[in-house]
Amino acid sequence: MNVVDIMKKRMAFSFEVFPPKTEKGMQKLCGEGGVLEQLNTLDPDYISCTYGAGGSNVGLNLEVLKHVKENTKAIPVTHFTCIGNTKEGIREQLQTYLDNGIDHILALRGDLPFGWKGTGGDLHYATELVKFIRQEFGDKFTIAVAGSPEGHIACRSLASDISYLKQKQDEGADYIMTQLCWDMDQFHWWMDAIRKAGVTMPVDVGIMPVLSIDSTINMALSRNGCVMPRELSSIISNHWIFPNPFAPNESEESIAQKKADFEKAGMEYTCNLIDEYRVSGIQGIHLYALNKFEKVNEILKMSHIMDYID
Repeated sequence: MNVVDIMKKRMAFSFEVFPPKTEKGMQKLCGEGGVLEQLNTLDPDYISCTYGAGGSNVGLNLEVLKHVKENTKAIPVTHFTCIGNTKEGIREQLQTYLDNGIDHILALRGDLPFGWKGTGGDLHYATELVKFIRQEFGDKFTIAVAGSPEGHIACRSLASDISYLKQKQDEGADYIMTQLCWDMDQFHWWMDAIRKAGVTMPVDVGIMPVLSIDSTINMALSRNGCVMPRELSSIISNHWIFPNPFAPNESEESIAQKKADFEKAGMEYTCNLIDEYRVSGIQGIHLYALNKFEKVNEILKMSHIMDYID
């Protein structure tokens, strides 16, 4: 059974992890009693794994996914970008994934490394990558594509972004994995807009747990250009670390207390967000696990999402 089949039956549930840069990190993620083993106890339908800008960490990405394939019940899903790659290189890498039993893929253009003016490869857009995968491999892959409820920051307009999403579907994509979005009014508008545009693919919503001020700000502003709703902005303001969370100079005790208080408030906010998404007509919840288990597990217990999925 593939991810789309699951979504036809019920709401899917999954995690995203990333390949660590150190051997210690890999051991923590993939070793005995590690994060993947712990996440597996929650019975996710799939676990996706990212890799770095410009296609870095591909080897570790594959190692993580092989561990998912061999040691968990979850479907392994690889992120894959066309940045800095030739058609032949893409063909060989995708065949390697298939040879290792990995047949689900999130097809992306990818974030351009600092200083890059183009993709530096044969393909330049996710639409081209989806088309290439279907031409070269037929139906061997289940293909997910990114959807941006607020529009991709590199796209000239939201209408244009939706048209590209429709093109990805026409080229053979199977389902959507959304980028980060906290603005529920905008998300509802986007859902209506893509359906009116003829996009019928199932929608799997990506959710990042709100656990720290600095990572929340970084994810919103430096990567996605996300709107921060008043409620989230207020939580950040009420626990602000001076002069800023990236270069604090408060006392260690004050910083520690604010971080703990923010984490508690952020987890409650994340649970409320999950509730809102669950009743908005989506087909899946995709939680960024951040290579952690304890806080993610706590959020899931607070939200009762596992009861909903069962």
